[in-house]
Amino acid sequence: MSDETTREARTDAVRALEGEFSELIGQFRRIITENANRVSPGMLPGAYKVFTTIVRRESITQSALAETLMVDKGQLSRTVRELESLDLIQRAPDPADGRSSLLSPTAFGMERLAAARAPQEGLLLSALDEWPVDEIDNLTRLLHALNAGVLPRHGGAQPSTVVSPA
Repeated sequence: MSDETTREARTDAVRALEGEFSELIGQFRRIITENANRVSPGMLPGAYKVFTTIVRRESITQSALAETLMVDKGQLSRTVRELESLDLIQRAPDPADGRSSLLSPTAFGMERLAAARAPQEGLLLSALDEWPVDEIDNLTRLLHALNAGVLPRHGGAQPSTVVSPA
């Protein structure tokens, strides 16, 4: 196979993969929009993302949250105030830095999130129900390598200069 044929085959394969990612992202957007509305009617997906990041981190400063999400601090402040007003999150003094506070989910916020996620909870499990476990593990390994920007290896990922996640 010539270099040109190999390059074309790689380009075609990457374009097909991009198409599948596009479909997957569309499905996730719909799910996130639905979940956001179930947490609080009218909640925007961006606010839901902020909320779920706080939940995942359990406790995080607003500056660390802005850095994690790579968002504008002013917009984040408005979103945090909105989440507080809905009693989904709370602030507490940061023991490590008295000038900042830690954001964490409230019990009510956790209840709302669990209720919002319930309709789709088994969606991925159901979609992969007939997949062999080793294929699920392989997909996970490959996605991890793509996200980390490394070459996939069965014995562990090796650094790569070719893969560069956006």
